[in-house]
Amino acid sequence: MARPVDGTLTNPRPLLALLIRLGAIAALATMSAFIKLASQHGIHLLEIMFWRQLLSIPLILGWLAATRRLDMLRTQRPKTHFLRALYGTIGMLFNFGAVILLPLAEATTMAFTAPIWAVILATVLLREKVGVWRWSAVLFGFAGVLLIAQPGSGDIPLYGALVALAGAFMVALISIQIADLNRTDKPVTIVFYFALFSIPMTALALPFVATAHDGTGWLLLLAIGITGVIGQLLLTAALRFGAVASVIVMDYSSLFWATLYGWLFFDSLPPASTWLGAPLIIAAGLVIAWREHRLSRPTLRDVARVEGT
Repeated sequence: MARPVDGTLTNPRPLLALLIRLGAIAALATMSAFIKLASQHGIHLLEIMFWRQLLSIPLILGWLAATRRLDMLRTQRPKTHFLRALYGTIGMLFNFGAVILLPLAEATTMAFTAPIWAVILATVLLREKVGVWRWSAVLFGFAGVLLIAQPGSGDIPLYGALVALAGAFMVALISIQIADLNRTDKPVTIVFYFALFSIPMTALALPFVATAHDGTGWLLLLAIGITGVIGQLLLTAALRFGAVASVIVMDYSSLFWATLYGWLFFDSLPPASTWLGAPLIIAAGLVIAWREHRLSRPTLRDVARVEGT
């Protein structure tokens, strides 16, 4: 085992951890591009969510069976997993919706506000004392949001921006649940039960939104499921060889992939406002992660990325 019970690394391999994390972010960014392509192909958001989760089950079971670790699925907290799945399904609705409503680069950048929301939630829900560093980061982050959204300018849909911010807020809120579950269960266990419990929730909408699919539609849905699970498993693997504070910088590489896919598939490049606002949001997230590391607490990015949206 690379990480004992106390969470310290006995066999650190920082370069390998960075490379694995980079691969995880590439996989999740690719999933976002497939989600947008599937929506444009006529597949409803709720049906995309259903297949995304349903395909996760055999992929995770297959991986655990191949590694002889099916025992990792044991849990003593099914009710907590169900509540996490309920919140997670709402979060997935917002985050997938943002990818559909906004250009990929803008949706990705708005998702970077999750650590900012986490600071606010920490003060409200956890009564945590937040110092000048993190409050300054919050202000800089929201300044970046205003630069990108430019309310009233019409450059990007205000409704889409609000959906993206709601998605980031849900990631921050869910991170509190996941941090609690991480005390007793493995990340892959949390991912499995999220999929298991969210499948019936999304299935309720299928009679109203499901349509027949051609070969391209089924390939897109399969690609969403595969890239999503690969991203989740790689995120987990990266934390076996490197500390969270050292690998989260790779998360911001998703902006590169979002820009590339936006250009290749959707003939869209971010405007100047995005390039001005994104550095502020990214800098805010890095400052918050740095302060969390200095205070010896797990950063939001550690638990939030288990979400795999």
